[in-house]
Amino acid sequence: MASATKPQVWFLTGSQHLYGPDTLNQVADQSQQIQKILVSSGQLGAEIVWKPVLTDSTAIRQVMLEANADPDCVGVIAWMHTFSPAKMWISGLDVLRKPLLHLHTQINAALPWASIDMDFMNLNQAAHGDREFGYIQTRLGVTRKTVVGHASDPQVITRLAGWIRAALGLDHLRGLRLARFGDNMRDVAVTEGDKVEAELRFGVSVNTYGVNDLVAAVHDASDDEVEALVAEYADAYRLATELARGGERHEALRYAARIEVGLRHFLTAGGFGAFTTNFQDLGGLRQLPGLAVQRLMADGYGFGGEGDWKTSALLAAVKAMGAGSGRGTSFMEDYTYHFGPGEPKILGAHMLEVCPSIAADQPSCEIHPLSIGDREDPVRLVFDAAPGAGVVIGMTDLGDRFRLVANTVEVTPPDEPLPKLPVARAVWKPAPSLSTSAEAWLMVGGPHHTVLTQAVGAETLRDFADMLNTEFLLIDDRTTPSDLGDRLRWNQAYHRLMNSR
Repeated sequence: MASATKPQVWFLTGSQHLYGPDTLNQVADQSQQIQKILVSSGQLGAEIVWKPVLTDSTAIRQVMLEANADPDCVGVIAWMHTFSPAKMWISGLDVLRKPLLHLHTQINAALPWASIDMDFMNLNQAAHGDREFGYIQTRLGVTRKTVVGHASDPQVITRLAGWIRAALGLDHLRGLRLARFGDNMRDVAVTEGDKVEAELRFGVSVNTYGVNDLVAAVHDASDDEVEALVAEYADAYRLATELARGGERHEALRYAARIEVGLRHFLTAGGFGAFTTNFQDLGGLRQLPGLAVQRLMADGYGFGGEGDWKTSALLAAVKAMGAGSGRGTSFMEDYTYHFGPGEPKILGAHMLEVCPSIAADQPSCEIHPLSIGDREDPVRLVFDAAPGAGVVIGMTDLGDRFRLVANTVEVTPPDEPLPKLPVARAVWKPAPSLSTSAEAWLMVGGPHHTVLTQAVGAETLRDFADMLNTEFLLIDDRTTPSDLGDRLRWNQAYHRLMNSR
């Protein structure tokens, strides 16, 4: 799943020939200092690659075309060190297809009050040059993120890091191949969607296969591979006694391992980074894939239950954004509510398919009956989600556009143990409250399948939506139903206007 090379973000600096070679040499030197400050933070998930100072439209257009063509480049940071007349940027900005961040900074954090002279003023005028650059971006309607502050400021670094995570998610999505085993769950509306439009807008290629194509891969799994995986399960999880070697249900664990081996082979051979299953279409599978799905998600694969390819693609992208954060992301569904006593909360789960990357402790590997799917009892990992801040996000197809909706949440331990609920689960307090968040989610038509992430924040998800030119609605501490209703009406008018062009 990981790229063979570290992704890059190109650092571009604007100036002009008017200042002469000595000043331009200073510009180049200070630009490289800014690049080194960014790199030295150690918090950015991409290599920051410095490019020579740009002083004319031909060079600007060329570097933008090169950024488009370079598969390692996931985005571009631009800074106007001095005054870079904006007309020279028109052609380059027009052809740029990679995400753009406008960094409004300067080499000095503090003014050297006693020594400032006109030479200093002429050299250090990013406050001047970046306003010119901001104008032309607005004039051209360029989608970008703007971050203001000294390059060493931790808040600036944090925002840059979040934007880079969003760019990594976009890059992953644009090259994503998704395998659907079977179709959607029958009569369900929200899991449907326009796969052609999704490939045009997001770049994800959604491909359907008969579930018995997977069955054949499962059948072909070698006994040696199965044995190795069973041993791995015993080392990684608290294995239920009946599943252990010599236990009365050990064969069920072996079959779960066989599903994982076959599924991995199928996905690897097809270059797939995401997939869906459907408990209504299991073909010759003896178990609903549970353990295999959980472990594949932990390795970064996207997944959607019941044929939900939109959530699967979204999960794959958010997984890419959160890589290396040490925090988890999972397929999720709001299952049932706790209205009280105490603080209202949501209990989330999804049959078997919750990713162990969000687990608070070592998962247990268990086998229990499942009343859905009409197959043998499936093996699954059981755990509670780790507490902490998170975001729940979902994607819907509204016919004329896609919509991303997100809700900031606080994951908490369950109020009491759940000894009779043999699935992985998460409990959370949604902002601003359960009643308001649920009302808002229903108002915006949010899906019942979601992605729960503790690895990526709301600002990064908004950056991601902006890069996709996709509507984004956030439910947080400031949300009220009346304000959200106004926002929905404004958004509807905006998108209808844009689609009529």
